[in-house]
Amino acid sequence: MYFDRKCKITFISHGATIYSEENRFSDKDNYPPLNENGVEEVEKICEYLRQRGVKNDKIYTSYAARCVQTAKYVSKVYKKLFEYIDLPPRNCGSFSGMAFEQVEVKTPDLLHRLIYEPDISTPEDAESITDFINRVSAKIDEIVAENSGNRVIVVTHPDVIKAAICDALDIPHSSFQHIYIKTGSATQISYFESWKSLIYSDYTPL
Repeated sequence: MYFDRKCKITFISHGATIYSEENRFSDKDNYPPLNENGVEEVEKICEYLRQRGVKNDKIYTSYAARCVQTAKYVSKVYKKLFEYIDLPPRNCGSFSGMAFEQVEVKTPDLLHRLIYEPDISTPEDAESITDFINRVSAKIDEIVAENSGNRVIVVTHPDVIKAAICDALDIPHSSFQHIYIKTGSATQISYFESWKSLIYSDYTPL
């Protein structure tokens, strides 16, 4: 049926790191870890999950250390183990570790291309925004297919959640950079047979 939900996913963005606080590109699995602010954010989002009674049948996490650290806190809320899933952030190529401000100063043309030309790999050794969104969409389709009728939590990167929103709302990929997802936030999407619904986005407990 049109309104029969196949799966509901609550995406949890990992907590803050020194890179996220400096607005840097980051695609490494082992660095950076959560910082003090990140741990505080994760504790708050876990308290939100606990108080709201967000239901859950399975927990997945991306492999990056900052996601695994976050998932360990989430798993304690539900007293269940998490599973790893291959959902890395966008491959940023030579931009990795650089701040947006640095890219704007050094190569403003590339920053403009990154924002407004999603089909082009920017920089050349990076993954294009469109390829990234398609990759995330394919992986989410796998999660939904394997969890029919389930309510799932996916702990992952802000960029992955932005890609999931682009896919769910079927919006132009050039809108990707205009979506804001904070670290330590929750976003929920329901997946139906032939459509998807964004329930809420970037909720951050005070």
